[in-house]
Amino acid sequence: MEQKDLGDRQLDALLERLDRLTEEVARLGRKIEHNEGAVRIAHELTNLNESLNALAYAALGRQAPNVRRRRAG
Repeated sequence: MEQKDLGDRQLDALLERLDRLTEEVARLGRKIEHNEGAVRIAHELTNLNESLNALAYAALGRQAPNVRRRRAG
């Protein structure tokens, strides 16, 4: 009977450990999904920036941009 109790306790400990591991895997999965969303947003922002640059140059027409730089000093 004593050996059976030990086996039950080991099984309970193992199940508890598996529950914690399952929770950790679920947490990591949520984190990965969040990061993938951030990567998609960054990609879309890059595309938007390129489009805005193209529109800005198109608005200038054939004229080159007139940029004045300050002199250091």
